[in-house]
Amino acid sequence: MWGLPDSADGAREFGLRVVDAVGGRAGVVKPQVAFFERHGSAGYRALEDVLAAGRAAGLVVIADAKRGDVGSTVDAYGEAWLTPGAPLEADAVTVVAYQGLGSLNGVITRAEAAGKGLFVLAATSNPESAVTQRAVRGDGRTVAAGVVADVRDRRSDALGLVVGATLDLAEVGVLTDDLAGIPVLAPGFGAQGAVLSDLDRMFGAAAVHTLANVSRSVLGAGPDGLVDAVDRANGEVGA
Repeated sequence: MWGLPDSADGAREFGLRVVDAVGGRAGVVKPQVAFFERHGSAGYRALEDVLAAGRAAGLVVIADAKRGDVGSTVDAYGEAWLTPGAPLEADAVTVVAYQGLGSLNGVITRAEAAGKGLFVLAATSNPESAVTQRAVRGDGRTVAAGVVADVRDRRSDALGLVVGATLDLAEVGVLTDDLAGIPVLAPGFGAQGAVLSDLDRMFGAAAVHTLANVSRSVLGAGPDGLVDAVDRANGEVGA
């Protein structure tokens, strides 16, 4: 992309250019860890530089890593991404609670102590998710609604939710009122079809604490058009 080499150096340059362009225009950046990880150890070094640059620029940096496991393994993930001063330090990280929200207890405690955040996948917009996330649990909730309820009941300032903006929330059993007071990360705007000006309609009262995630439709403008694309996106949200 952007004529940069498909290498760790190219990924670093891409990430640093994005950070430079959005500083003062956006409040949050969300590097997708996989695109750095594919380059091995050099990719992780590049990611460290991008995460550090984002935080130095005053941006909230969310590492889109989607980590999840149990016991010492998931605790180690938390240590990697949420420890102040760690090479991969981010302000928040995306996590998976397939083993139950309690499997993240150690990571939640770490995030709370460090003033960090976790965005728990609840309702994703990929078609393959429907058979699992819309399945009904023993308590009558869908799996997606159950994750929302578990996060809400935990009452932790460190916890947020990932809820796809392309979804009909009612179809996955989630009401906008269920999201009240919980930070929401909403991917799916732009290239995936959701319209930024529809944010209030889609998320209701929860829109005020929903992060509208735009990526491909902005990044596709290229390095010379990126600033204007971010400004247009900001204008759409306020429309």
